[in-house]
Amino acid sequence: MTRRTLTGAVVATVFASAMMSVLSPVAAHAMPARSLSTSAGCAVRSDSTLVALYDRGQNFSDFLAAAKARREGWHRIADSAQVGDALLARAKAVGGTWRLLVVAIDACGDSMNSVPYLAKLAEKVPGLDLRIVLPAAGRAVQDSHRSLDGRRATPTLVLLDDAGRDMGCIVELPREIRDWGHRMRPSISSDSLHAGIRAFYASNRGVGITTEAVELLEAAKAGSPLCQRGTN
Repeated sequence: MTRRTLTGAVVATVFASAMMSVLSPVAAHAMPARSLSTSAGCAVRSDSTLVALYDRGQNFSDFLAAAKARREGWHRIADSAQVGDALLARAKAVGGTWRLLVVAIDACGDSMNSVPYLAKLAEKVPGLDLRIVLPAAGRAVQDSHRSLDGRRATPTLVLLDDAGRDMGCIVELPREIRDWGHRMRPSISSDSLHAGIRAFYASNRGVGITTEAVELLEAAKAGSPLCQRGTN
């Protein structure tokens, strides 16, 4: 298939296609791919390696202070990040103790557009904490939680319960744009793909990533971990 470069008004069409996934739950989930693995309700065991990695991670304030690449963008989003009251109420209703282990790096635009909102969620929800590790330390996590097309990606988020069990994941992108990007990647240029993703972030302002994180918490509490990922 010929790869196309989308510009101007056509990028808006790309973004509108992404928004269809937001509005249609069927579209957001109906894309079984050869490399895609979705877990729900799987038995999970405590993983001391994940716990040790989490314990060595940075809190968001320290990570932000150390950021050099995209520094202005990180601080701008961190300063303005908000999580809606209804979503906070759902997260607080889950209760318990949960840890968000995030593999991220300051140079990554997807990390910049998601991690500050996750940090705000953790800040506002009792019993929820977040730690960040760089890809060099978190490679094993990325290897076992790959993007839908089988790549190591940032950010990679793994939800741990109070026993240190892997109870869910989000890899690279919020679900709405993740599914759209996986469908479109083979047929459009990299520039066009990233233009659509940037448009999503500008409009969505963290709603997608925080909503999916709360859904992970709710599913984990119910004993049905969610993790949409690819395989190598």
